[in-house]
Amino acid sequence: MLLWLLGRTGESNLFFSCRLGFRYQQKCSLVNVKLKWAKDWELDTVVSGERDLKAVNFLISLIASAPRSCLPVYHLSRSRGQLGLPHDLKLSTFIRRYPNIFHEFYTPDSGGTPVPWFQLTPKARGLQQEELNVLQQNHTDIQNRLCKLLMLTRDRILPLQTIDQLKWDLGLPYNYQELLILKSPELFSLIRLPDDRTGVKLLLWDDHLAVSELQKNAALLQKEEDLKDGILSFPVRFTRGFGLKKKCMRWLEEWQSLPYTSPYSDSSHLDPRTDVSEKRIVGVFHELLHLTVKKKTERNNVSNLRKPLSLPQKFTKVFERHPGIFYISKKSDTQNVILREAFEGKRLLYEHPIVQFREKLTSMMSEGFLDRSRGNYKSSVAGDLAEDAGAAISDDQQTSEQETDAFMFSDYDSDGTLDDPCWKKKGKSSQC
Repeated sequence: MLLWLLGRTGESNLFFSCRLGFRYQQKCSLVNVKLKWAKDWELDTVVSGERDLKAVNFLISLIASAPRSCLPVYHLSRSRGQLGLPHDLKLSTFIRRYPNIFHEFYTPDSGGTPVPWFQLTPKARGLQQEELNVLQQNHTDIQNRLCKLLMLTRDRILPLQTIDQLKWDLGLPYNYQELLILKSPELFSLIRLPDDRTGVKLLLWDDHLAVSELQKNAALLQKEEDLKDGILSFPVRFTRGFGLKKKCMRWLEEWQSLPYTSPYSDSSHLDPRTDVSEKRIVGVFHELLHLTVKKKTERNNVSNLRKPLSLPQKFTKVFERHPGIFYISKKSDTQNVILREAFEGKRLLYEHPIVQFREKLTSMMSEGFLDRSRGNYKSSVAGDLAEDAGAAISDDQQTSEQETDAFMFSDYDSDGTLDDPCWKKKGKSSQC
């Protein structure tokens, strides 16, 4: 039984899995069952605000990594595609929502036009240092998450682009390539893929990591006779008031009694047209979501994983077919897949230290947004503009947020030569 639980640890495991898989694939064709989607407002709250939080965290890291810890707005705009903000929302407008995080000042370009620059406030710099400490303290855990993600793939290789899409959910640092990949040449290697993209290859297989979360908890959650037969059942819970027909209940019970294939083991012997294969796919995403720090990810993030994970066409249909395991939230103009068992209502049962840090940042964002809406920062911003750009702003302009924003050159996109204000000790712009 121990060999089976360790997945890829020996030939006996592979033989046992093949024998069971072959036996069941002759009997179990893919049953055409479709369960209804039911809204779960508690799990929807898990997604709310995540987009803005991710964007603010990225901007903090981007500004903090700049040579002088401040950047002009047009430089920040070059990374807009990674922020996930609505197309009709100006980046400068978004940044100005959080004046307790981003300090804005102005410096003229070569033509004398005032250009908005942004730097972190002292409080934001302190919080950013706290994030660095959390990442350092959890370095091994974060590195193992990246290793396990690569171990889920057929060739232990993923394009950097695919990892970038998942790095926020996995808790990887902003500059994970430098901190994790390049600093661990014994573990990771950057390679050139056939399509000329850059990929990451895992060089060492670790049998201790090749154990899924379901297998780790098997002794506590599974029946002893099921373990002997290689059968593991997924924890299932439904939205309150969810009605399940008897036919669907019988199918679910039979499906749960099928053999479990470890997501870290070879699955080439499975017929993709069977429920046994579908259970393996569910196991892959069950494990993938457990690798994320908040047990969720955007559905689009897994769209490029079909070939690396050896999945059949239309593999994401398992999310709809198993609403007791996965919940699809349609909040924030996107679809997020959430692992139900990780939550009690809207509360995450285990909060990773990275999640705890992000909650602090969320509170700071809410505080800044409310203070700005109350007008606490209007006079300060107007004063910076008058001092750095030499502009004369009337009292009426200072009390009108619309007029002030219109005067702040939020659409500035010139790449003309600028004197770096972070090198100068000049008024309030010397706070870099």
